[in-house]
Amino acid sequence: MVCFTRFTSMSRSVVLEGAPRCDRCNFPPRWCICGGFQPLSCPLQIDVLIHHRELWRPTSTGRLINRIIPASRAHKFQCETPPTRESIVEPGRPVWILHPRGEPLPTGKPPQDVQVLLLDGSWKEAAHMLQKVEGWGQRIRLPMTGPSRYWLRGHQGEGHYSTVEALLFLLKALALSEAEAHLRLQFELHVYAGLRARGAKASAEEYLASSPAREAFPELLQQLDQRRPRV
Repeated sequence: MVCFTRFTSMSRSVVLEGAPRCDRCNFPPRWCICGGFQPLSCPLQIDVLIHHRELWRPTSTGRLINRIIPASRAHKFQCETPPTRESIVEPGRPVWILHPRGEPLPTGKPPQDVQVLLLDGSWKEAAHMLQKVEGWGQRIRLPMTGPSRYWLRGHQGEGHYSTVEALLFLLKALALSEAEAHLRLQFELHVYAGLRARGAKASAEEYLASSPAREAFPELLQQLDQRRPRV
């Protein structure tokens, strides 16, 4: 799925280039959320084509998908050496490339028989990636409504969502409700920690007030909220 997002100001962010980060969640140790990590098994074959500029962004939800769903696969996209169709597409499976200008979601396809290709990057980056993978499969659009819960980047317009939110809409459309709920909790915990890492405490508290993560991770959230000496 195209990640319809761009960076906003990070003037108070502690996520600075060269700063120590957790190897798994990619947040500074102060805001590590690995205590709430819960891997997810999903019947879909999920492949994420990640623009090389997205790889080191702690806000990347494509990388979040790969952390939460161990069976998913990440493929780095570089303009000079893009991956080949043979290195990603599995024979015998229909390939769905999630995109807002695609065809309606097909019906009657068992999730375990489907391969989903998500495009992770800014709008411009994802548009370029789409040109390279056009013809690898079927462009699919999803019924996506409501405001985005991805508060870590500024949105380019109404109805624009992050990569992981596109996957959440797909899981919902396929009636994979348990997988959707599981992934949503991990996503919302990720967004909350990202806001706190920026120093945006008020926004983080506003976000948490309407988030299912509040009840799902009470002990972890309490630990994150504890004041600690600067190091």
